[in-house]
Amino acid sequence: MSIAHFSFPTTIHFGAGARKLAGAHLRDHGFRRPLIVTDRALARLPVLAEFMTHLRTGLDVGVFSGVFGNPTASQVTDGADAYRTHRADCVIGFGGGAALDVAKVVALMAVHDGHVLEYAWDHPQVRAITNELPYFIALPTTSGTGSEVGRSSVVSEDDTHLKRIVFSPKLLARVVFADPELTLALPPAVTAATGMDALTHNVESYLSPAYHPLADGIALEGARIAARALAAAVREPGNLAARSDMMMASMMGAIAFQKDLGAVHSCAHALGAVCDLHHGLANALMIEPVMRFNHEAVPAKFAELAHVVGAGSGEAFVPWLAGLKREIAVAPGLSAVGVKREQIARLVEIAQKDICHQTNPRRCTAADFTRFFEQAM
Repeated sequence: MSIAHFSFPTTIHFGAGARKLAGAHLRDHGFRRPLIVTDRALARLPVLAEFMTHLRTGLDVGVFSGVFGNPTASQVTDGADAYRTHRADCVIGFGGGAALDVAKVVALMAVHDGHVLEYAWDHPQVRAITNELPYFIALPTTSGTGSEVGRSSVVSEDDTHLKRIVFSPKLLARVVFADPELTLALPPAVTAATGMDALTHNVESYLSPAYHPLADGIALEGARIAARALAAAVREPGNLAARSDMMMASMMGAIAFQKDLGAVHSCAHALGAVCDLHHGLANALMIEPVMRFNHEAVPAKFAELAHVVGAGSGEAFVPWLAGLKREIAVAPGLSAVGVKREQIARLVEIAQKDICHQTNPRRCTAADFTRFFEQAM
């Protein structure tokens, strides 16, 4: 038997009000000049102002709010400049997956030379992360990517919008303050899209053929929790129990996908690059055709997924997904969100180059990707 290598992430403070602990934590560890990395929309909302009231005593707080859309390399450069201008001594990632992904590599580029994409795993002369990164804590405000517990950052090229991945355990947050109260103001459409992202992470990581029983157990439980909570979180935005469940399912999916993902994510990354589509929504729109394709390769795993989500037999899992998407009002197809059939060829080209489908349970050809996008229209 070959040797397998496992690693699990960081300290997590989970529960309503956890955000209030962040300021004292930084002060107790000797930090005085944090830089908050967040996105444009959050910077204008009361949720950030309220969080900052818990930081003011003994801390000189700077804010970089230049994150928007799918994060780009130039946003990282601007954030690292903001870190140095503020003379910051630590980084607070506050927001959804985009803000947290940028925050990780702002910390990286604050103390490293070169361009952030030179640190991407697939760069032909990839740079090593040699310096100790600034202390980084994370506070998620959505329940989808689980970036707060991830050791990677997805950053797009500014010109092509192709997504690149910087991956290193050094990117992990030192501490996560996972407070479901921070998600209470999310509108239903965002709750639905991010929730489908979390569910997709759990499903795809479980279906990955990589050997990681620890991640498999987390993924199955994450899928079970998301299945019971997502519709309630969309239907009842103030339901704190459902919000808590979805935040936990999101983190579990991100922990599990250290085992890797699958073809749904390759399709979603292509849709982000070509159409600038929200990542969670892209996953939601692509999961059915890919799961129909995957079923015959791993029927026993589909039976287990169906069991934990309450769908019955393995054959019922994909219809269950379709029913859940209708219940939470996910768009009926790609065309409904502006994707054109003439874009499919480019989508297929990018999806094929994406690494995620290499751990799909069934090998995908260009013809398969074409069919996925056509079926999703």
